[in-house]
Amino acid sequence: MAIHSSNLGYPRIGEQREWKKALESFWNGQLEEANLMETMKTIQLSSIKKQMAKGIELIPIGDFSLYDHVLDTAFMFGYIPKRFGQESERRWDTYFAMARGTSSQPAMAMTKWFNTNYHYIVPELDGLQPRLMENFLLRDYQFIKDNLSIETKPVLLGPVTFLILAKLSTGVHWHKHLQLLVPVYIELLDELYRAGVRWVQVDEPILVQEIDEDIVAAVEYVYHSFYQKVPGVQLILQTYFESLSNYPEIVSLPVAGFGLDFVHDDGENLYNMKKYGFPKGKWLAAGMIDGRNVWKSTLVQKAALLEELSKYTEHLIIQPSSSLLYVPITVKHERRLAKGLVDSLAFADEKLDEVRLLAEYAQGKRSLSDLRHYDEQTGEALGLLRGQPIKKTIQPIEQTERPPYAKRRQAQQQHLKLPLLPTTTIGSFPQTREVRQARLKRKKQEWDEKQYQTFIRKQIAKWIEIQEKLELDVLVHGEFERTDMVEFFGEKLGGIACTTNGWVQSYGSRCVRPPIIFGDVVHLCPITVEESVYAQSLTEKPVKGMLTGPVTLYNWSFVRRDLPRSAVLNQLALAVRQEVLALEQAGIRIIQVDEPALREGLPLKRQKQPAYWQEAVYAFRLATSAVRLETQIHTHMCYSDFSEMIDIIDDLDPDVISIEAARSGGELLSLFEIHTYRKQIGLGVYDIHSPRIPSRDEILIQLERALRVLRPDQFWVNPDCGLKTRTEKEAIASLQAMVAAAKEMRNRLFVSLQGGDQDDSKR
Repeated sequence: MAIHSSNLGYPRIGEQREWKKALESFWNGQLEEANLMETMKTIQLSSIKKQMAKGIELIPIGDFSLYDHVLDTAFMFGYIPKRFGQESERRWDTYFAMARGTSSQPAMAMTKWFNTNYHYIVPELDGLQPRLMENFLLRDYQFIKDNLSIETKPVLLGPVTFLILAKLSTGVHWHKHLQLLVPVYIELLDELYRAGVRWVQVDEPILVQEIDEDIVAAVEYVYHSFYQKVPGVQLILQTYFESLSNYPEIVSLPVAGFGLDFVHDDGENLYNMKKYGFPKGKWLAAGMIDGRNVWKSTLVQKAALLEELSKYTEHLIIQPSSSLLYVPITVKHERRLAKGLVDSLAFADEKLDEVRLLAEYAQGKRSLSDLRHYDEQTGEALGLLRGQPIKKTIQPIEQTERPPYAKRRQAQQQHLKLPLLPTTTIGSFPQTREVRQARLKRKKQEWDEKQYQTFIRKQIAKWIEIQEKLELDVLVHGEFERTDMVEFFGEKLGGIACTTNGWVQSYGSRCVRPPIIFGDVVHLCPITVEESVYAQSLTEKPVKGMLTGPVTLYNWSFVRRDLPRSAVLNQLALAVRQEVLALEQAGIRIIQVDEPALREGLPLKRQKQPAYWQEAVYAFRLATSAVRLETQIHTHMCYSDFSEMIDIIDDLDPDVISIEAARSGGELLSLFEIHTYRKQIGLGVYDIHSPRIPSRDEILIQLERALRVLRPDQFWVNPDCGLKTRTEKEAIASLQAMVAAAKEMRNRLFVSLQGGDQDDSKR
């Protein structure tokens, strides 16, 4: 039996986040382009060398990027929106302008990559003709070959997935571009083949969603075209995140092999192999090691699965279930975690060790007892770490039903006395170098707790004063004590551990350290009350209490696998509920429970989605439903497909929801032409992920569009998201423009109302 070990993709950020630091230095003008490129080459070579040392035979290229692999694909094929001009000698300025915007042009839209926390740049296709500007894969292939003398496996986003995820004008179908794009893909593949490439991984994750006959026909057209024009290239048609849909049709395509996920497929891929068989002579690239969680694999179970798979193919590639982009790089720097926990974890490097162990077992180089010894060490460590589960959180919990929204709204308005079109921010303010240095001094014990808390209070007082001067209506304390909205709570809740260096890319250069839920989650003491109460003491205006919701805590953490999702969600919801009630008891009148990751855990198969939504809605309402009538509950969501979840948002039953809308060009507004939403809503009126500062008139245009479909008495004015990644200058200038636009719109509405009253009196 022919066996290969392979990897689908490796984290690009560098073991010490060298990638992030180089990018941000370049953007800030502190690093020349030549130095940036040299640093990036060093990081890329280091990643390849690691995979070589781990014994991986099919090592990917094309997974490394200066920002995002979907943006790379669009840029490589010439899909550069006209507002950014034509590609020039300073091409990377154009590339980063597409991702981040410029002083005069907004960035391209950004959204979640399937059901992950990774954000991709949405390609724009309108009015553009594809062409191969530069074959990035050929460039990387030759660079690695010249420096390391090895053959690599180029990884390419497939044309069907690329086009379906891209942005088109209303009424324009992606098929229009397929006929144009396929020849460009063929040109790229032909160049690779003539350079000596034999294996190419073509990612088509869209094929794990429900697909209609139209998509199946498009896929058949694409891969038959590839086979006819470049038959010498061995294509692996790669899927991940769930089971392959339309299995019989897809596995009959003329490619060398098929990559299937045997971790997150709920057993469906193996079921389909048993029912329909697997094409003779084709390679099965089996995703055996979980690419999205950090727990070590149970290799004896994987060995049993390998034995089963070997009944259907004699050509087997053993690999992770997906790219390793979604996990940290290595556990070797995690010296502060409990030993039992560390011994139970496998980050990217350790997962490659597991791939090698399984491949060596399949090749007859290791025995089953070797795998059993590996599993026993993991099981013993984890067994010592976990106590008995909290029984009450596994059973359904009675939640308190809130009074009807209309009754709440009346009580809240009497209590809060907010103006029409109230202005606010989402929560965080700039985490400056000074803030980061203060946190580091505390970590190194150069400052004691009193010194650190004094510093935090000064920052809160400074920004309460700034918000007062800006004349915002609902203020926030700024979250200066928080490194990250999930990690901060993970550090303070029982049953959750936080890493030292477990960084994962979220979008652009933004990296997060997802906590690890290893035990039963419990609320140990008040977490946010002190800062919120202090901020409220400085102003007569309401200050929002800021919490992270249970579903986001779940989806942005690495979760334990031995409890059902609902049990862990309920534990998190009860912990958040206790914090909500603590804030309310301390006099906080508005409490925001953010759920930006509400949709991320949603299964990609529609028939599995209702159960997820039921559990998610239950958890949010469990966390928020016990407050008094006059306490206003807010939530915030961003970078998701809201068209499919507007009814779910209503079911959550918040009083106010804020949603990202600026990058999408206000397209979200079309939803409210179809669906009537009766509660209060804030659509983000400017993009905080771009350094550009919007003008008052730009924001007025956003408000005008919003108020065509939403009532003025239900609309809030706020940015897209938190402001922690912006500079103080950018944050203040943008908020000045936002408040000015809100005031102007209030004046227009007042004049309009007065005119209407006069007309009525004449009648």
